[in-house]
Parts: sequence; C-alpha cells; structure tokens
Amino acid sequence: MEVADAIRKGGEDAKQKMLHVSLRDTTIPHEVLSRFGGAKVLLKPASPGTGIIAGKTVRAVVESVGVKDILTKSLGSKNAANVAKATLCALQQLRLKEEIFRSRGITLRGKESVATIS
Repeated sequence: MEVADAIRKGGEDAKQKMLHVSLRDTTIPHEVLSRFGGAKVLLKPASPGTGIIAGKTVRAVVESVGVKDILTKSLGSKNAANVAKATLCALQQLRLKEEIFRSRGITLRGKESVATIS
C-alpha cells in the first residue's frame, strides 16, 4: 500500500511541476547556452532527420520533452544532476519569434512586422 501511495504522490507532484517548452517542429527554435553549478550545456537546432546528438543525461531530458532533432554539447562538470538541471534551464530559455514579438507588442503580417501603438 505504501508503494502505491508513493507512486500516486510522485505522479501528482510531477503534474504540478510541468514546464512549458517552446519547440519548432521537431527541434528547438534557436541556439542556447545554459549553466548550472559547474556544468554548461549548449543546445543547437538541427535539421530534420539528424536525430538527437547528445550524451546520456542531456538525451534523457531532451527526449522527455519531445525533441527529435538536436545537437548538444556538455561542457564543464560531468555531474549528472547539474547537467540535467542545466539542460532544463536551457529549455526554459527557449522562445519562439511569435512569443518575443507578442511580448514587445508587435504583430506579424506575412513577412513584415508592424508595431502596435497603445
């Protein structure tokens, strides 16, 4: 009974702590470098069909997010906990062009951008 309760509580906790990650098709929208402790992680978008080029810790995090094509490099510390946290921080930094324009009050029309004045 205690094991079932622990599994249920873990699932509920995970649902509450889910994070939003911006993706463009099967890859990330732009390059990002993140640091946590002594670990640094570089994530780069890749063309379709490239796959996940990453070490085991970064690969586990990126696969769970749903990324299919990405190039990564882990720099600095090889501590798995810090590498995983640096990867999560990098994924949280990702923003789509539309999100950036919306936060700045700019609307997109076709290929040109038009600023909205309020």
